[in-house]
Amino acid sequence: MSEFKLPDVGEGLTEAEIVTWHVAVGDEITVNQTIVDIETAKSVVELPSPYAGTVSAIHVDEGATVPVGTPIIAIGASSADPDDAGDESQAEPKAERQSVLVGYGPRTGVSTRRRRRTGQADAATSQAEAEPETVAEVDPPSPTVSTEPRPVRALAKPPVRKLAKDHGIDLAAVPCDGPIVTRSDVEAFIEGRQQPAAVAAPATTGDVRIPVKGVRKMTAEAMVASAFTAPHVTEWVTLDVSATMALVERLKTDRAFADVKVSPTLVVARAVCLALRRTPEMNATWDEPAREIVVKADVNLGIAAATDRGLVVPNIPAAQTMSLHALAQALGELTATARAGRTQPAQMSGGTFTITNIGVFGVDAGTPILNPGESGILALGAIERRPWVDEDDLVVPRWVTTLALSFDHRVVDGEQGSRFLADVAAILRDPALALTF
Repeated sequence: MSEFKLPDVGEGLTEAEIVTWHVAVGDEITVNQTIVDIETAKSVVELPSPYAGTVSAIHVDEGATVPVGTPIIAIGASSADPDDAGDESQAEPKAERQSVLVGYGPRTGVSTRRRRRTGQADAATSQAEAEPETVAEVDPPSPTVSTEPRPVRALAKPPVRKLAKDHGIDLAAVPCDGPIVTRSDVEAFIEGRQQPAAVAAPATTGDVRIPVKGVRKMTAEAMVASAFTAPHVTEWVTLDVSATMALVERLKTDRAFADVKVSPTLVVARAVCLALRRTPEMNATWDEPAREIVVKADVNLGIAAATDRGLVVPNIPAAQTMSLHALAQALGELTATARAGRTQPAQMSGGTFTITNIGVFGVDAGTPILNPGESGILALGAIERRPWVDEDDLVVPRWVTTLALSFDHRVVDGEQGSRFLADVAAILRDPALALTF
């Protein structure tokens, strides 16, 4: 019998929440098979099994938060192995020899889906393979473990399960047209559930308490530490970005960019990388113990992303070395991973400068707080058609936005911050100026 304890998956993890189990008591599993999703302070992480065998016990329920080192699952000898059956003394050494976590040793080439122990129709098998993030189906009871039938578990991805959990909804009660319960299914169920109460009588109002944990807990602690440690200075500039918008539209029709998303954020990201060449102090960090300013060699460009679990800031390593197409591809992959809730801790470490696009919410400007360890963050406001006085003193409609730059005044002087912001604005006013940087 082998006990699998909650490991530290990186960044000095002290605890994690059990989000979704992908196995159940009686299931036979293989080495490196994904068995559970956990939520750390930064992201949702899939944990693989270091052992092969039969699940004999699950110690921690979904939704529980436990410290690192807590036994979360017990795995015994495989019931299909006649040599090990009934001999627990052989089960643990065999499991230890195969204790290889994903990313820390050779893979066995096995599927990450849990093994089906009964015959299934081809259509069901195809659907399971097409939805690798969904929860597994119901298996018959294992005669060696329990004679009680397992309850039916609705198929749903972790973010959908969290939405249902936050509203106290049993996913099995949510009607759905497809094989898995989607976010729209849950939202429709919530709306339908609330309608009868609204018709009958006004709902009693009261305080709602939301537990602060996981990503939101980390964000809260980091923002407080940043706001009260680094002396923030924020500067704004409002500018005509009609030339940038024209460039974006032109690139959207360029066959070389057909496989990536082109947006104003892409041009801003490129402008930031170019402007940091002329003001490298913005790409630096304050080393408090050494009382030194450390200017970073690479621009690890952070992109703030709002997700169901809170704000995350994954970064693109060495963004200054990328072509515009490569940068667009990296932005697309970063955004897709963040929205799926699969950003890994390593992707959110080592950032040197951050961009946050608050304009997607229709906000003109704001005072962004520095990502801890960084000396600069640029907020991109809404890009809107507004009346603008041109060089001929004529009032014309133009695409206008506001940039807000916050920086650490221990590292960056006002002159340096102003020069950097002016450089970014100049490129967005006239992207052709990028050739001069």
